[in-house]
Amino acid sequence: GYMGLVPMWPQTPPANHPHIETPQDTYEKGNFFPSKHARLADLKLRPTGPPRGCHLPTRVSAPLRVSPIDEADDEGEKVTRNGVVNEEGGRGEELFDPGAAPPFKLADVRAAIPKHCWVKDPWRSMSYVLRDVAVVLGLACGAAYLNSWVVWPLYWAAQGTMFWALFVLGHDCGHGSFSNDPKLNSVVGHLLHSSILVPYHGWRISHRTHHQNHGHVENDESWHPLSERIYKSLDTITRGLRFTVPFPMLAYPFYLWGRSPGKKGSHFHPESDLFVASERKDVITSTACWTAMVGLLVGLSFVMGPLQLLKLYGIPYWIFVMWLDFVTYLHHHGHEDKLPWYRGKEWSYLRGGLTTIDRDYGWINNIHHDIGTHVIHHLFPQIPHYHLIEATEAARPVLGNYYREPKKSGPLPFHLIGTLIQSLKRDHYVSDAGEVVYYQTDPKLGSGGSPSSDAK
Repeated sequence: GYMGLVPMWPQTPPANHPHIETPQDTYEKGNFFPSKHARLADLKLRPTGPPRGCHLPTRVSAPLRVSPIDEADDEGEKVTRNGVVNEEGGRGEELFDPGAAPPFKLADVRAAIPKHCWVKDPWRSMSYVLRDVAVVLGLACGAAYLNSWVVWPLYWAAQGTMFWALFVLGHDCGHGSFSNDPKLNSVVGHLLHSSILVPYHGWRISHRTHHQNHGHVENDESWHPLSERIYKSLDTITRGLRFTVPFPMLAYPFYLWGRSPGKKGSHFHPESDLFVASERKDVITSTACWTAMVGLLVGLSFVMGPLQLLKLYGIPYWIFVMWLDFVTYLHHHGHEDKLPWYRGKEWSYLRGGLTTIDRDYGWINNIHHDIGTHVIHHLFPQIPHYHLIEATEAARPVLGNYYREPKKSGPLPFHLIGTLIQSLKRDHYVSDAGEVVYYQTDPKLGSGGSPSSDAK
């Protein structure tokens, strides 16, 4: 959504996190691949909702998107879709409830993805690293040579975007989608992330937790919703900063030091609640690399002067931070329909992953390595970024309405700025109770409408 990571499947989470059944668990139980007798048509026709005449559970109340269907069944009966039955009129209509359990399994989605999409090519991955590093160095040399105030703003925008591209490649190293060699992933990941002041292992581990618990109100790690109790405990200034542009887009460095409201710990400290004992050496290594990069920057400031360093590195760094917060926030917020968050028995790895959102960034898609193709990435983070588009297209017939087509972008994704602002105006907190909950609005803070109903 910050954007959990480890090659292939997530490792054992910290002791303070509840165990979840990951795709690897399913595989080990022998149920990972669907039966050879299973057909997509069977998945579509399998009833998943309550018997006719039963009322839907009252613990969830949220606006549902209603779309007419082209044909009713032969007897004109009402049509059921993922547990929601239309009770009005003689002609059936589909009601899609995004919070209902899907009529397919994670194994069904996996089976639809071509086998070659899972293949990692380290040479191809390294080619992206070499390309991006060459662009970063070329931009810096060009800007320093020209040293013009006409050029500097263009340089800042371009270089900040390239820093973000470097982050995404380091992110792939953390997931293990960069290559099958853990040592190569670690070396490249440290070089890329340390260069932009990200503690590689500290962030990798917390991001693994994010993927393991995506869509869970309490256990998710990044851009998770605040409960009503925590939201109301925030002072007025903190509340305003969290939901007022541009401040949320500058949050990442502060998150690395202190995490989100309601959580404690630091990505730099080996004794943090984020980590278990076996991970502490990794955290120390990454913190040492981060410290070495800070020392290098201090040394450069004496060589070239602090103003030149600010222009060449400091401002692009903050542009990178804004890209990171912008993209990751919109992966989990801002859809035109309210999307659910889960607790308790209603949460599952699949249902949580299906609440993520794909986004189109126009020309930036290629630059930031198609990170906007996010649903399949969240379900299967070991797929290399250069196969995500093909994997998504293959999985869409299985996902059905649980996949939300992204709005097409122009060359630059200016349309998403409005989406971000609207979400910050309306998506403030979720109920303290209920296993399927939706964002509500604080009318004193936002102007995006009245609070939406929530689980009770």
